[in-house]
Amino acid sequence: MAGTVAMNSASGNSEVRPRHATESLPFRWLWITIALLFIGLVLILPLVTVIYEGLKKGVELYLTALIEPDAIAALQLTLLVALIAVPLNTLFGIAAAWAITKFQFRGKNILLTLIDLPFAVSPVISGLVFVLLFGARGWFGPFLEANHLQIVYAVPGIILATTFVTFPFVARELIPLMQAQGKQEEEAAASLGARGWHIFWHVTMPNIKWGLLYGIILCNARAIGEFGAVSVVSGHIRGETNTLPLHIEILYNEYQFSAAFAVASLLVVLALVTLVAKSLIERRQRHLASRNMTN
Repeated sequence: MAGTVAMNSASGNSEVRPRHATESLPFRWLWITIALLFIGLVLILPLVTVIYEGLKKGVELYLTALIEPDAIAALQLTLLVALIAVPLNTLFGIAAAWAITKFQFRGKNILLTLIDLPFAVSPVISGLVFVLLFGARGWFGPFLEANHLQIVYAVPGIILATTFVTFPFVARELIPLMQAQGKQEEEAAASLGARGWHIFWHVTMPNIKWGLLYGIILCNARAIGEFGAVSVVSGHIRGETNTLPLHIEILYNEYQFSAAFAVASLLVVLALVTLVAKSLIERRQRHLASRNMTN
């Protein structure tokens, strides 16, 4: 009996000491300070610098840089590419996640590996691949030239490059979510006579809608800010194939620093909007998860 009490006492002390060490006030504030300093230097300070430098020479010059024809064309192209690439990746992500989590088939691991390929390949390399495929001296170059079609150094090449570098985001957000949910509800609906599309819209979609929105937001953020792959396939044609990141690079290389930072502030605003939307969705997901646990 005494041995048991001693063992319980020892185990109790072993549990209390680590918790006391990690919850000590100096230790806690040390790590909080390090985290805040890192966030301030790496995230907050660059964003504040962009806005400050953009407004440094006055609001008039700032607005002039934003309404310049080349800047407006770059913004329109950026939004156009995102409006095409994001829905394509959304369809692919839903289809890939549905196939991987609901069915067993040969090549399933290969499909998972291919989904992660853009994360492993440099965006510049992916852009070069499209040049080798669709450029004037590429594999399909003679065919495209004979039919008066142009992929690289034109808008289609930018869309292809952006779609390639962003297509894992929706799929990678949905796959673990759908794996955790399982397929019991779909099987129950099928046993009651529901068809495939009915099961998807009325059973699967309500369970994944917040995760889907989260993946779409991440995909859109990457599509708007993509630089490497787009830089290779765009040709840097002013007013035609320059997205916002490329337009900023041209202004900076021409020593138009205030104009470059002014246009960059647009990307900062888009990033902040994306961050707010991401936070709202995460909060919504946590609320639903806690409500499901209480039920």
